[in-house]
Amino acid sequence: MDNRFSDIINLIQQARNNAVRAVNTELINLYWNVGAYIKQKLSVADWGDKAVDELALFIQRNNPELKGFSRAGLYRMVQFYETYTQTKFVAPMVRQIQNNENQSDEIVSPTVRQFQFQPQDIKNTLLAELSWTHHLTIFSRCKTEEEREFYLRMAIKEKYTKRELDRQISASLFERVMLGNAKISSLPRELNTDITNPFKDSYVFEFLNLPEPHSESDLQKGLIKQMKNFILELGRDFIFIDEEYKVQVGNRDFYIDLLFYHRDLQCLVAFELKADEFQPEHLGQLNFYLEALDRNAKKKHENPSIGVLLCKDKENEVVEYALSRSLSPALVSEYQTQLPDKKLLQQKLHEIFENSDTEQQTNNEQF
Repeated sequence: MDNRFSDIINLIQQARNNAVRAVNTELINLYWNVGAYIKQKLSVADWGDKAVDELALFIQRNNPELKGFSRAGLYRMVQFYETYTQTKFVAPMVRQIQNNENQSDEIVSPTVRQFQFQPQDIKNTLLAELSWTHHLTIFSRCKTEEEREFYLRMAIKEKYTKRELDRQISASLFERVMLGNAKISSLPRELNTDITNPFKDSYVFEFLNLPEPHSESDLQKGLIKQMKNFILELGRDFIFIDEEYKVQVGNRDFYIDLLFYHRDLQCLVAFELKADEFQPEHLGQLNFYLEALDRNAKKKHENPSIGVLLCKDKENEVVEYALSRSLSPALVSEYQTQLPDKKLLQQKLHEIFENSDTEQQTNNEQF
């Protein structure tokens, strides 16, 4: 491209992107209000299912160019409204509109009061930042408010495509992150990130199609070959630097399996791969690499390097003992080569929440 015209091209591209976002925002706002209108009509018994069928047919006959307003499409808009109308990032706005409606009704005689719909503006909420296909995926596959909000924020932060969002839900990202937050003790709390810790207690590499058993070399080559999917599992703030990254200590050369840089944390992140169960001695090797990185590779403005020991399996109590005396910012995670059992993870998460509630209740009784 001729550099003389690059600024103009950038302006055009930015304007087109802004236009696409504006159209999406209006579309999400429209679907919300269509869903709210139909829901309110059904709630006051003005309409029944037949009326919704007739509406879909009316739109099809009179405005055939409008897509997405079939009977199923209209009920998805109702579901969209029902799903989020009580959520903390939408409910205050809805309550304000309802209060205004109630105040208006007070000056209207009950004999003349009729159904009046007050459009709602959700353009400044999280919902307007995602496409309709993203929303269909989230509210059709996620069962709790916490899970839905998690994927809303993650999809916005990580800029997931619809396919990537589907994969993350199938890989039980929500459950794994919640379980990881409960298991990993000191490191994530020090990192103080907004949505989720940049590190997980477990990673899923179903895209590698690795045989069982497999070697560390097989794992490393597979991750390098599938780097795009690997970054999706890690998070987009991870920038790949090199494989077999060489650090020199004295007259000897040592090689780190995979080295990344994390943009938000502003530090180097070393991944050491182990195709077997975690052993305490693995941590000594990782700590040695982190010391070498901090002395020889880290820049002055960067934070201390972080290490991730990625093992095929681990015993949590052994990991806890090994990390208790470690002074380096390191953690031990396990990886899976198949999609996890979502129901099993949900059960484990439920047990952790129950235990936490029991401990809290006991503490309250003591005081």
